[in-house]
Amino acid sequence: MINSYNFVKSVLDSTTESIVVIEPNGKIIYVNSSWDSLGATSTGVLYQGWVGMNYLQVCDDAARENDRFAIKAAAGIRKVSRAEQDIYYLDYPCDGPTEQRWFMMRVTRFSVESSQFLVISHQDITERKVAEEQIEKLARTDEMTGLANRRCFEEFLRNQWKRSARTKTPLSLALIDIDHFKMINDTYGHSIGDKYLKFLSSSFSQLANRPEDICARYGGDEFAILLGDTDQIGGKLVMERLVENIRNLKIPNENAPTKPILTLSIGLSTMYPNKTNHYENLILSANNLMCSVKNSGRDAIAVTSLEKNHGVLNFKSRG
Repeated sequence: MINSYNFVKSVLDSTTESIVVIEPNGKIIYVNSSWDSLGATSTGVLYQGWVGMNYLQVCDDAARENDRFAIKAAAGIRKVSRAEQDIYYLDYPCDGPTEQRWFMMRVTRFSVESSQFLVISHQDITERKVAEEQIEKLARTDEMTGLANRRCFEEFLRNQWKRSARTKTPLSLALIDIDHFKMINDTYGHSIGDKYLKFLSSSFSQLANRPEDICARYGGDEFAILLGDTDQIGGKLVMERLVENIRNLKIPNENAPTKPILTLSIGLSTMYPNKTNHYENLILSANNLMCSVKNSGRDAIAVTSLEKNHGVLNFKSRG
C-alpha cells in the first residue's frame, strides 16, 4: 500500500504546500490538490487543466508583461533544469481574493529511470512576511511620532542624492529645533511635551507630501524635512510659512526666555548634488545653520544655498 500511487497521491494532496512536477522543457505532468486551489484563487492565472500545460510558457508570458517575479522564476527554473544549481528559492507576492499574499517557491531536480524532472513547491509565507514588514517598519519609524526615524531619513537622503545628481535638480534640507523644549517638559510635564511633539510632527509631515520628500524625527526635539527638486527660494518659502503658522497658534511655553510661546529655530540648506560633493555636506550645512540660529537668539530661519557654480547665498529671517 505504501508504494501505491494512491498512497503517494494522498500524502501529496494532504500537504498545504502547492506542488507541481514538470519536465525539463516545462510541461506539467502532475499537480496536487493544493496547487489546484492556489490556481483557482489567483487573479489572472489559468487554473483549469494544468496537466499538459507548459509552466515555463506561463512564466514567460507573464515576463513579457514586465512581471519581474515571473522573470526571476523562469530564470531560476531553467538554471536548475540545466543543473547549474541544485535548488532555487524565490519569495513572491500573489494577489488573493481579498488581500495580497506571499509565497516561497522552491525548485529542485530529481530523476526516475534516467528521466529528469523538476518539482516546484509554493509555500504560503504571508504571516512571516507580515511579521517581517512590521519589524522593518518599527526599525524605520519613530515610535512616538510615527515619522521616519534618523536611519530611514539618511537612507532616503542617500537615494535622493543619487537621483538628484542624475537629474541635476536641487535638494533642500531643513533641520528644525523646538526652542527651549526642556522648558515645556519642566513647566507642563512630559505627557504634555509628548503631545506637543505629536502635534508638531503632524504639522511638519504635511510639508513633505511628495514622493521625493520626507519628514523625520532626527533627534529628541529635532526634526528634518527634505524637499526634493526644491531650490533655495522654494525651500525658504515653505519654512517661512511653517514658522508663521506655528507662531500664530501661540502654543504656550510661558517660561521660555525667547517668547512665552512655542517657536522654532531652522537651518535650511540647498545643494545641487554632483560628483564632488556629498550628502553629508548637506546635513552638516543645515545643522551649522540651525546652531547659528540657536546661538543668536532662536526663533528664526537661516538659509544658505550651494548653487551649481558653488557660490553661497545666505539669508536670515526673524519674527
